[in-house]
Amino acid sequence: MTLSRTTGEIGHRGFSELPFLLRRGDLLVVNDTKVLHGRLRAARATGGAVEVFLLSPLPEAGAAGEERWEALARPSKRLKAGEEFEVGGSLRVRLSRRLAEGRWEVLLSGGSVPVAKALERVGEVPLPPYIRRRPGDPASREDAVRYQTVFARNPGSVAAPTAGLHFDEDLLGELATAGVGIARVTLSVGYGTFSPIRTKEVEAYAIHPEGYRLPPEAAAEINAARGRGGRVVAVGTTSVRTLETCASSGGTVAPSGGTTRKFIFPGYRFRVIDALVTNFHLPRSSLLALVMAFAGVDAVREAYREAIAREYRFYSYGDAMFIS
Repeated sequence: MTLSRTTGEIGHRGFSELPFLLRRGDLLVVNDTKVLHGRLRAARATGGAVEVFLLSPLPEAGAAGEERWEALARPSKRLKAGEEFEVGGSLRVRLSRRLAEGRWEVLLSGGSVPVAKALERVGEVPLPPYIRRRPGDPASREDAVRYQTVFARNPGSVAAPTAGLHFDEDLLGELATAGVGIARVTLSVGYGTFSPIRTKEVEAYAIHPEGYRLPPEAAAEINAARGRGGRVVAVGTTSVRTLETCASSGGTVAPSGGTTRKFIFPGYRFRVIDALVTNFHLPRSSLLALVMAFAGVDAVREAYREAIAREYRFYSYGDAMFIS
């Protein structure tokens, strides 16, 4: 779907036609984060099944060879601090202490193997809950590839930046031929991104902090594109939040890294992006709030009504919008 912010006009194109919607000199900004193999299945000493879902690394260092993480664990109420599990023969998981809302601080150790490598071996890609796989399902091996974008290179996310899933190498070649550049930023998508907004007033919502990085080469490309009159086209809401976190009042960006709590909702004044490629999002989500801030509340509501009428697909493997 295409949506004009100026006229409110809605159109319908195949995603392969994106190069025709862009102009020579435009710059796509993509999120190159990679989804962790962060779903861990194990058995308790009692024989019962346990599942640990890694959320984000914690800054406090563990013992030598250990990593400290925030995680969800199920069945949370039955678990006790100090319990240890072995996953796949090469990863040890210890529940260090209980946090709020079903979350735990856990310690990971791969023994003689780095934790990151052990996770790649024995962990599972944490697919959204509406995609169901039985343990051992051959499709799970495909998920490890299909639930990563073509840009993925920096591990750290619990979910894919789904707007990037529409791209493949053939399309990237067509974009290059059309004179469209690509800059890479990183935002580690956290569990909080997909948590519903539960506050009565949207302004009162506090988004979960997420790690980001805008490297010097990307900052230079973005500032050069703006300087020559090209459009900065963000691929996904995570790219938007990274750019707007690093933006000056004059619309330039500076290299930066750290954590961001940038929550964008209607009334926000965008400083960097000129267009947006995004998927269709659920009500009362921070992602939809950002899209409404960019395109206008009424325009997005009308576009979503048409999307539903035309049976566009929502969720992670769903269809896309190009908002310009």
